[in-house]
Amino acid sequence: MATKKTDDAFSLSSFDPAKFADSFRDFAEKGAAQSKEAYAKMKTAAEEATKTVEATVENAQAGTVELGLKAIDALRTNAENSLSHMEALLGVKSLSELVELQTAFIRKQAELAVEQAKSMQEATKKVAENVAKPGKDAAEKAMSSLKKS
Repeated sequence: MATKKTDDAFSLSSFDPAKFADSFRDFAEKGAAQSKEAYAKMKTAAEEATKTVEATVENAQAGTVELGLKAIDALRTNAENSLSHMEALLGVKSLSELVELQTAFIRKQAELAVEQAKSMQEATKKVAENVAKPGKDAAEKAMSSLKKS
């Protein structure tokens, strides 16, 4: 019986250095291209994240200033009302007049406190929405890009 001689796949006679170099070059070029693409995506994501953080910080800073100004305005109004009330109390001539002035002042202050609380609540809600907006927009953009992929 005749046996057919086959070359060993790992023998040096079947090794072609040119094919090996070409295969290695292709592999290296594909790896470099994939690395460049991955780097570009990471760089873009980092830049977008930086913009999101900057916008969030700017909105938070602006909101803090707005809330601070509202608080200062409320304090100023309350102080002015209290001083006016003290002046009115100095001119009181009877106990009934004192009670009437005090009752009116307390009612006015309670109504004012409700108005100020509503105003601060609205401003706080607006600030919270503005602070959250860049993050929300970035998340929506990321989700839409994932859906496309």
